[in-house]
Amino acid sequence: MQRWKHTIAYEIYPSSFQDSNGDGIGDLNGITSRLDYLKSLNVGAIWLTPVYASPMVDNGYDVSNFYEINPLYGTMADMDNLIAQAHKRGIKIVMDLVFNHMSDQCEWFKESKSSRHNPKSDWFIWKDGVAGEPGTRPAPPNNWRGIFGGSVWEWNEERQQYYMHTFATQQPDLNWENPDVRQALFDIANFWIKKGVGGFRIDAIPYIKKPNGFESGIPDASDGLVSVHTMTVNTPGVLDFLQEFKKNVTQGKDVFTVAEANGVGPDDLKYWVGENGAFDMLFEFGHLHDVEIWCKPSPYGIMDFKKALLASQEATAKNGWYPAFFENHDKPRCVNNYFSERVAADPKLRVLAAKAMATLLLTLRGTPFLYEGQEIGMTNVQWNDLEKYDEINTKAQYKMALQEGFSHEQAMAFVNRFSRDNSRTPMQWNADANAGFTTGKPWLSVNDNYVEINVAAQESDPNSVLNFYRRLIALRSSNANLDGGPFTALLPEHEQMMAYRRGDGIVVLVNLGETEVEYDGRLVENRKLLIGNYEGPFESSGVTRVLRPLEAVIYGM
Repeated sequence: MQRWKHTIAYEIYPSSFQDSNGDGIGDLNGITSRLDYLKSLNVGAIWLTPVYASPMVDNGYDVSNFYEINPLYGTMADMDNLIAQAHKRGIKIVMDLVFNHMSDQCEWFKESKSSRHNPKSDWFIWKDGVAGEPGTRPAPPNNWRGIFGGSVWEWNEERQQYYMHTFATQQPDLNWENPDVRQALFDIANFWIKKGVGGFRIDAIPYIKKPNGFESGIPDASDGLVSVHTMTVNTPGVLDFLQEFKKNVTQGKDVFTVAEANGVGPDDLKYWVGENGAFDMLFEFGHLHDVEIWCKPSPYGIMDFKKALLASQEATAKNGWYPAFFENHDKPRCVNNYFSERVAADPKLRVLAAKAMATLLLTLRGTPFLYEGQEIGMTNVQWNDLEKYDEINTKAQYKMALQEGFSHEQAMAFVNRFSRDNSRTPMQWNADANAGFTTGKPWLSVNDNYVEINVAAQESDPNSVLNFYRRLIALRSSNANLDGGPFTALLPEHEQMMAYRRGDGIVVLVNLGETEVEYDGRLVENRKLLIGNYEGPFESSGVTRVLRPLEAVIYGM
């Protein structure tokens, strides 16, 4: 049995989950101390964002050594203990592999930049610049813009060349064309498998293959640059690298893989997952309202969300498996991302919205991935001071908004809406100082609403978001239709309601809008209400029935 198809996965951002030593930063021992809480959610897999040695320019996604634990989080002994204690509770630890790039402080890069003749000289992507006037530095090789803004090319005096960085300047891209690089990465993954981990989440993997010509593109903003995502994502040949990874690392082993693959659409899923795919699951972002330039967000509504979800369900119906998720460490909180400001600001509507998203998460076909705090309905922050933010892309996006002519207030509105720090504020455990996260000063401020939204308050409230999640998880685990049954879309063209059937017995209806909607009662004929997100006994009946604003219901036999 493929256990990963029948479990609840939970993503932890270690810096923000639980601090055990009072230094204000979450750590491995803090995670270990909360394993029983996670077990109460029937979690079977914990995905840790990177805990390896790192200068922390990009909160750990700039790895300097995959074989060492960052002292901020503890020691390798602490890591071994976490793996062992989780295993006792039937929980697998899933490690994050950051294989598109490394830190500029890693030994590999120090060797690579030291000389064009060093054995590791081509372990990263180096290019000559475009010659200009005599005595001046050459211009960058092309006009690609990095994910965090600015050119993807950084000049290096030692080699008199540019190196490529898809993300921050301090994150040079690895050269996957070099077989020695690939083998070194395979060795890292196998090291962690021997440690006893149960799987890998693989970061930014569609960017590892670059187009041969490295040619410039048509600018998409006033800076004269074009997105590196546009120019490099899912370049032909990337799957050859990934099949080699599968053969050398995971094939025949009791581990699962889930890849982050922004830019891989439903039509391509059959090549990435399934019987002959490179991975077991794939995070693709069509349903997330993914915004690359925050001050230029594209319109996004309920139908966009529905179509993306339904397309992914259809693409994996017969081949492959879907990881259901609405939050992660890079995205805003879902009660802010999918609903109006009015919903997020109103406590009653916010709770209904959080429960509606929970209903979708736990009833779609696929493995549900919860993100820390999602189970209590945590929200975006509302900070007016850029200095309160820590995340590198936030500051780059703020600067870009100003360059595009927006005011400080407008730029801060974009930051509050889209910043990755929205999902990285400390976990809200109780109403004590710093939400019970730390006895010290937290590395990132706690969300101001922690007194109202926290685990302790919701544990004792039978109608809380947390206890609603627990009821949904219990229903899912006890119902074969929800655990593995087929998915059949109902009312796919309805502009406000998400409706589908799971197997033969379950019908799920979710009103994603803020107004009532009518539906044909025959959809749920001969079925009883199993769970709903509204309190109280009200239930419409008859041929024409009503779903109230943000109402979510599950009917069964």
